[in-house]
Amino acid sequence: MATTVLPGPELLPDVLPTDRLTASGRPGPDVRAALRHITNVGNALTVASAWLQIVAGIAVALWIDHPLVWVAAFLLAGRNFARLSILAHEAAHRLLFTNRTANDFVGRWLLAYPAFIPLDVYRRGHLAHHGDELGPDEPDMGLYIGYPISRDSFRRKLVRDAVGISGWKNLKPLLLALRSRGARPVATRILAAQAVLLAACTALGRPELYLFLWLLPWVTVWRVLNRLRGIAEHGGMTRSTDRRLTTHHVRQSLAARFWIVPYNTGWHLAHHVDIGIPWRNLPALHRELEAAGWIVPDLVHPSYVALWRAMSSGPRPRAVPAAFT
Repeated sequence: MATTVLPGPELLPDVLPTDRLTASGRPGPDVRAALRHITNVGNALTVASAWLQIVAGIAVALWIDHPLVWVAAFLLAGRNFARLSILAHEAAHRLLFTNRTANDFVGRWLLAYPAFIPLDVYRRGHLAHHGDELGPDEPDMGLYIGYPISRDSFRRKLVRDAVGISGWKNLKPLLLALRSRGARPVATRILAAQAVLLAACTALGRPELYLFLWLLPWVTVWRVLNRLRGIAEHGGMTRSTDRRLTTHHVRQSLAARFWIVPYNTGWHLAHHVDIGIPWRNLPALHRELEAAGWIVPDLVHPSYVALWRAMSSGPRPRAVPAAFT
């Protein structure tokens, strides 16, 4: 049984800096401008496309109106939150639009609030995550620590996600925030965004669409997808200044990019090397790191399934004697 998923020292060659990359892996002056370019029009179309796919999924379900299509629409609705949250993540880094006002407005009202994300609170916590991955102030340590775990433990976590237990734990603080003077304004804005979505469904004469194709997929399907992505990014890694020890890289497939890692978020090691690189240019930075020999082929996990298997290949917890329970 596996006891670690950390790469060995033979997979961590000390080859930086180069004439194109700094000692930390960030692009040097000759390549920085191109890699940090933000495509405003392209990102506007990307946001519009994300919402078009949401509307199209609902429209197809209403048009065909078959049980299997409704099941497919329910599962795909969970995927919608992957797309909204990753674009909101881009806005949190202020990489969605060069204009800060546009970046934050779109990030809040078209991406984060519909996905139940308080963007400004998330931004503060997420920058703490980048400042010291898996350090003492890591906001998402619960997602990453302790891997590899046993297969049974891995299964229990996914079941709790799938049946809504984890989702309720994430939704409850939002409702409780209405009782807090400091947190109430943001919670009210998120609920206002939800009210707009409910009103849109009601205008179609189908208010139940909000429950079945928005709220329930968020507390079930999305929790599963979010956990699978989260542990594939940092599960079982360790605090280090070498991002190869804090962040996994997984070979990308069309299925993975469709379901859990849209908008190049699967190039997560490159993202942690330089958080100022917009999503469109992360593969290019990854290629630079490969060309420099900093990322070697054996460092890359062959697939997400292979990584999840490694994550769930840990030893079973030892039974506690009855006298100590």
